Amino acid sequence: MKKLKQGWVEGSVQEFLDLSAADMEYIETRRALSRQLRAERQKKHLTQTELAARLKTSQSRVAKMEQGDPTVSLDLLIQSLYRVGMTRKSVAAAM
Repeated sequence: MKKLKQGWVEGSVQEFLDLSAADMEYIETRRALSRQLRAERQKKHLTQTELAARLKTSQSRVAKMEQGDPTVSLDLLIQSLYRVGMTRKSVAAAM
């Protein structure tokens, strides 16, 4: 961390939240998979509502998945990627 004038301190999110390297890797993995779901949906010219129908869920749930909301399980996120046509190899590459 770097001390600045007037008592302010400059640092990273990891330092501020006291996250371990493993925590950061997990967060970055979730973010990457969320971004990939959105990219796959857009590549297939699907709306969130259309994707939700395919996944048998709600549009708001798809929006949460694409935003990386922590209430969405990693399991659901990965299953959704498979349901839009990704393979295990392509999911792994997205991470």
